[in-house]
Amino acid sequence: MTAPEGRGIAGGHDTFRILHVSTGNVCRSPITERLTRHALVDRLGDPLSGGLIVESAGTWGHEGAPMEANAEVVLADFGADATGFVGRELLDEHVIRADLVLTATRDHRAQVISMGHSAGLRTFTLKEFTRLVRAIDPATLPDAHEEGVVERARALVRAAAALRGWLLAPTAEADEVFDPYGAPITFFRSIGDEINQALDPVVTALTGVRAPH
Repeated sequence: MTAPEGRGIAGGHDTFRILHVSTGNVCRSPITERLTRHALVDRLGDPLSGGLIVESAGTWGHEGAPMEANAEVVLADFGADATGFVGRELLDEHVIRADLVLTATRDHRAQVISMGHSAGLRTFTLKEFTRLVRAIDPATLPDAHEEGVVERARALVRAAAALRGWLLAPTAEADEVFDPYGAPITFFRSIGDEINQALDPVVTALTGVRAPH
Protein backbone atom coordinates (compact mmCIF):
# COMPACT_ATOMS: atom_id res chain seq x y z
CA MET A 1 0.00 0.00 0.00
CA THR A 2 1.36 3.38 -0.93
CA ALA A 3 0.94 5.96 1.81
CA PRO A 4 -0.96 9.04 0.68
CA GLU A 5 0.55 12.48 0.95
CA GLY A 6 0.67 13.98 4.42
CA ARG A 7 2.61 13.36 7.57
CA GLY A 8 1.79 10.56 10.01
CA ILE A 9 4.08 7.73 8.88
CA ALA A 10 3.90 8.94 5.31
CA GLY A 11 6.00 12.03 4.69
CA GLY A 12 5.82 15.74 3.98
CA HIS A 13 6.91 18.38 6.43
CA ASP A 14 4.77 21.41 5.73
CA THR A 15 1.51 20.27 7.31
CA PHE A 16 0.26 18.82 10.58
CA ARG A 17 -3.00 16.86 10.43
CA ILE A 18 -5.27 16.49 13.43
CA LEU A 19 -7.86 13.70 13.15
CA HIS A 20 -10.83 13.58 15.55
CA VAL A 21 -12.50 10.18 15.89
CA SER A 22 -15.82 9.10 17.39
CA THR A 23 -18.34 6.40 16.46
CA GLY A 24 -20.76 7.73 13.84
CA ASN A 25 -18.94 10.96 12.91
CA VAL A 26 -22.21 12.84 13.30
CA CYS A 27 -22.02 14.13 16.92
CA ARG A 28 -18.82 14.23 18.96
CA SER A 29 -16.12 14.26 16.30
CA PRO A 30 -17.87 16.87 14.09
CA ILE A 31 -18.30 19.12 17.14
CA THR A 32 -14.64 18.61 18.07
CA GLU A 33 -13.40 19.14 14.51
CA ARG A 34 -15.29 22.39 13.99
CA LEU A 35 -14.54 23.75 17.49
CA THR A 36 -10.84 23.03 16.86
CA ARG A 37 -10.97 24.90 13.56
CA HIS A 38 -12.82 27.78 15.22
CA ALA A 39 -10.23 28.02 18.01
CA LEU A 40 -7.36 27.91 15.51
CA VAL A 41 -8.87 30.75 13.49
CA ASP A 42 -9.17 32.78 16.72
CA ARG A 43 -5.48 32.30 17.39
CA LEU A 44 -3.87 32.13 13.95
CA GLY A 45 -6.31 33.90 11.65
CA ASP A 46 -5.91 31.16 9.03
CA PRO A 47 -4.78 27.79 10.44
CA LEU A 48 -3.90 26.56 6.94
CA SER A 49 -1.27 29.28 6.72
CA GLY A 50 0.33 27.67 9.76
CA GLY A 51 0.07 24.22 8.18
CA LEU A 52 -2.60 22.82 10.51
CA ILE A 53 -5.34 20.67 8.94
CA VAL A 54 -8.26 19.43 11.06
CA GLU A 55 -10.44 16.48 10.03
CA SER A 56 -12.71 13.85 11.56
CA ALA A 57 -14.06 10.34 10.93
CA GLY A 58 -16.04 7.63 12.69
CA THR A 59 -15.19 4.02 13.53
CA TRP A 60 -18.74 3.22 12.36
CA GLY A 61 -18.94 6.40 10.36
CA HIS A 62 -22.14 7.37 8.56
CA GLU A 63 -20.45 7.98 5.21
CA GLY A 64 -21.89 11.06 3.51
CA ALA A 65 -24.27 11.88 6.38
CA PRO A 66 -24.80 15.39 7.74
CA MET A 67 -23.98 16.04 11.38
CA GLU A 68 -26.82 15.77 13.89
CA ALA A 69 -29.01 18.87 14.11
CA ASN A 70 -28.26 19.25 17.82
CA ALA A 71 -24.55 19.18 17.04
CA GLU A 72 -25.08 22.09 14.63
CA VAL A 73 -26.91 24.00 17.38
CA VAL A 74 -23.98 23.46 19.76
CA LEU A 75 -21.52 24.76 17.17
CA ALA A 76 -23.69 27.81 16.59
CA ASP A 77 -23.63 28.48 20.36
CA PHE A 78 -19.84 28.84 20.10
CA GLY A 79 -19.94 30.80 16.86
CA ALA A 80 -18.37 27.88 15.00
CA ASP A 81 -19.27 26.92 11.43
CA ALA A 82 -21.04 23.65 10.58
CA THR A 83 -21.23 24.41 6.85
CA GLY A 84 -20.35 21.67 4.40
CA PHE A 85 -19.76 18.91 6.93
CA VAL A 86 -20.03 15.36 5.57
CA GLY A 87 -19.63 12.23 7.69
CA ARG A 88 -16.81 9.79 6.94
CA GLU A 89 -16.00 6.22 7.86
CA LEU A 90 -12.52 5.89 9.38
CA LEU A 91 -10.12 4.47 6.80
CA ASP A 92 -6.48 3.40 6.91
CA GLU A 93 -5.47 6.44 4.87
CA HIS A 94 -6.92 8.81 7.49
CA VAL A 95 -4.76 7.24 10.19
CA ILE A 96 -1.68 7.12 7.97
CA ARG A 97 -1.95 10.82 7.16
CA ALA A 98 -2.64 11.98 10.73
CA ASP A 99 0.07 13.46 12.94
CA LEU A 100 -2.28 13.49 15.93
CA VAL A 101 -5.41 11.39 16.44
CA LEU A 102 -7.76 12.52 19.22
CA THR A 103 -10.61 10.14 20.06
CA ALA A 104 -13.77 10.54 22.11
CA THR A 105 -13.21 7.38 24.16
CA ARG A 106 -10.59 4.78 25.07
CA ASP A 107 -12.42 2.23 22.89
CA HIS A 108 -12.02 4.51 19.89
CA ARG A 109 -8.34 4.95 20.75
CA ALA A 110 -7.89 1.18 20.90
CA GLN A 111 -9.62 0.76 17.54
CA VAL A 112 -7.37 3.33 15.88
CA ILE A 113 -4.23 1.76 17.34
CA SER A 114 -5.40 -1.71 16.26
CA MET A 115 -5.37 -0.50 12.65
CA GLY A 116 -1.58 -0.34 12.85
CA HIS A 117 0.39 2.29 10.91
CA SER A 118 2.50 3.07 14.03
CA ALA A 119 -0.50 4.96 15.39
CA GLY A 120 0.12 4.25 19.07
CA LEU A 121 2.46 7.15 19.78
CA ARG A 122 0.17 9.74 18.15
CA THR A 123 -3.27 8.54 19.26
CA PHE A 124 -4.87 9.75 22.49
CA THR A 125 -8.33 10.37 23.80
CA LEU A 126 -9.06 14.09 23.73
CA LYS A 127 -9.22 14.39 27.51
CA GLU A 128 -6.10 12.27 27.94
CA PHE A 129 -4.19 14.57 25.61
CA THR A 130 -5.47 17.61 27.48
CA ARG A 131 -4.27 16.15 30.78
CA LEU A 132 -0.82 15.42 29.35
CA VAL A 133 -0.54 18.81 27.63
CA ARG A 134 -1.25 20.61 30.91
CA ALA A 135 1.83 18.92 32.38
CA ILE A 136 4.17 20.03 29.58
CA ASP A 137 6.19 23.21 30.09
CA PRO A 138 5.50 25.39 27.01
CA ALA A 139 9.04 26.75 27.26
CA THR A 140 10.37 23.30 26.28
CA LEU A 141 8.53 23.43 22.92
CA PRO A 142 9.80 25.08 19.73
CA ASP A 143 8.74 28.70 19.36
CA ALA A 144 5.88 28.84 16.86
CA HIS A 145 7.06 32.17 15.43
CA GLU A 146 10.65 31.07 14.95
CA GLU A 147 10.30 27.41 13.98
CA GLY A 148 6.67 27.25 12.86
CA VAL A 149 3.47 25.84 14.29
CA VAL A 150 4.04 22.47 12.59
CA GLU A 151 7.35 21.85 14.37
CA ARG A 152 5.84 22.96 17.68
CA ALA A 153 2.86 20.63 17.21
CA ARG A 154 5.09 17.64 16.42
CA ALA A 155 7.20 18.31 19.51
CA LEU A 156 4.03 18.54 21.62
CA VAL A 157 2.86 15.10 20.47
CA ARG A 158 6.27 13.57 21.23
CA ALA A 159 6.29 15.13 24.71
CA ALA A 160 2.76 13.93 25.44
CA ALA A 161 3.58 10.39 24.32
CA ALA A 162 6.62 10.36 26.61
CA LEU A 163 4.48 11.41 29.60
CA ARG A 164 1.64 8.96 29.03
CA GLY A 165 2.93 6.16 31.22
CA TRP A 166 3.74 8.54 34.09
CA LEU A 167 0.63 10.66 34.29
CA LEU A 168 -2.37 8.38 34.67
CA ALA A 169 -6.04 9.33 34.69
CA PRO A 170 -7.63 9.68 38.15
CA THR A 171 -10.54 7.45 37.02
CA ALA A 172 -11.32 5.37 33.95
CA GLU A 173 -14.12 7.76 32.98
CA ALA A 174 -11.89 10.85 33.22
CA ASP A 175 -10.59 10.31 29.68
CA GLU A 176 -14.02 9.75 28.08
CA VAL A 177 -16.41 12.03 26.20
CA PHE A 178 -19.81 10.33 26.34
CA ASP A 179 -22.04 9.93 23.29
CA PRO A 180 -24.94 12.41 23.09
CA TYR A 181 -26.53 10.68 20.07
CA GLY A 182 -30.32 10.76 20.47
CA ALA A 183 -30.12 12.88 23.63
CA PRO A 184 -31.87 16.23 24.16
CA ILE A 185 -30.14 19.50 23.32
CA THR A 186 -29.29 20.13 26.99
CA PHE A 187 -27.05 17.05 27.02
CA PHE A 188 -25.52 18.01 23.67
CA ARG A 189 -24.68 21.43 25.11
CA SER A 190 -23.02 19.87 28.16
CA ILE A 191 -20.92 17.67 25.87
CA GLY A 192 -20.07 20.72 23.75
CA ASP A 193 -18.90 22.58 26.85
CA GLU A 194 -16.83 19.56 27.89
CA ILE A 195 -15.18 19.33 24.47
CA ASN A 196 -14.55 23.07 24.30
CA GLN A 197 -12.91 23.12 27.73
CA ALA A 198 -10.70 20.16 26.79
CA LEU A 199 -9.67 21.76 23.51
CA ASP A 200 -8.66 25.16 24.87
CA PRO A 201 -5.33 24.14 26.47
CA VAL A 202 -4.60 21.83 23.53
CA VAL A 203 -4.96 24.57 20.91
CA THR A 204 -2.99 26.99 23.11
CA ALA A 205 -0.16 24.45 23.41
CA LEU A 206 -0.23 23.66 19.68
CA THR A 207 -0.05 27.28 18.58
CA GLY A 208 1.67 29.02 21.48
CA VAL A 209 -1.17 31.56 21.42
CA ARG A 210 -3.75 31.93 24.18
CA ALA A 211 -7.43 32.39 23.38
CA PRO A 212 -8.34 36.05 22.84
CA HIS A 213 -10.55 37.53 25.57
